[in-house]
Amino acid sequence: MRIGIHTSRAKSLEDSILKAYELGANTCQIFSASPRMWRASAPDPVDVKRMGAARVKHDVNPLVIHCNYLANLASIDPDIRAKSIKSFRGELDRAAAIGADYLVLHPGNHKGQPLQQGIAAFVLGLAEAAEGFEPRGVTVLLENTAGSLNQIGSKFEELRLIRDLAERETPKLPLGYCLDTCHMLVAGFNVATAEGLRQTVEAADKILGLDQVKVIHSNDSKGALGSHLDRHENIGKGYIGEEAFGRILTHPGLRDKAFILETPVEDDAVARADIAALVRLAG
Repeated sequence: MRIGIHTSRAKSLEDSILKAYELGANTCQIFSASPRMWRASAPDPVDVKRMGAARVKHDVNPLVIHCNYLANLASIDPDIRAKSIKSFRGELDRAAAIGADYLVLHPGNHKGQPLQQGIAAFVLGLAEAAEGFEPRGVTVLLENTAGSLNQIGSKFEELRLIRDLAERETPKLPLGYCLDTCHMLVAGFNVATAEGLRQTVEAADKILGLDQVKVIHSNDSKGALGSHLDRHENIGKGYIGEEAFGRILTHPGLRDKAFILETPVEDDAVARADIAALVRLAG
């Protein structure tokens, strides 16, 4: 199984891999640049080469990049939209340069417009950003959301519609899904119970196709079922709980996914504890 965590690349890309390995992970997620700034620089080729060597040496795979938090491809604000498209193109280029397997992207916010129009705006923004892009092994993963305010993507049907439309507008860009356990719970999918997990996995398979779900963000939740509160919690300390994570990790339809933590990390001891918990619960 692949169990990992989001690590920092502040020191270097290589260090993000070494840190994941040190913490007991065999997969990891990073930001390719600052997640709260529009400007970003291209990765250092030497650092990229060292990162690749570290991945091979320690078998840290797949490598996942999470997109900038500022980008909103569904926005109708001309300035935000232009910046978002440029930002996402940069994410695509850096992901390819770094050799990432997956690039996780939130479907955005449809504020000021109907949901369907927001979805259309997102798809067109995705296509504009990806024009002329050569994936080189990178697959973009649409992440489900908590469903607060005007977020797109809290329902599986919305994620599937985006993918179907995007395949028509930008057929050369590989697309899949990333499912976040916290987001699912607070959006109304009761993954905390055995029956709720069964229903959720069946729905995901029917609507999305489990083979298209590549990554599971493994986060406990500070928010209760249906609360739409996007606040992650450490494993076993939230409304999902250890027992439920045991069922998630051992579900036959999910075991081949990359399970990546985005839980609160105060220090390395907390990170190790969350990784160790997932490894233990996975059996």
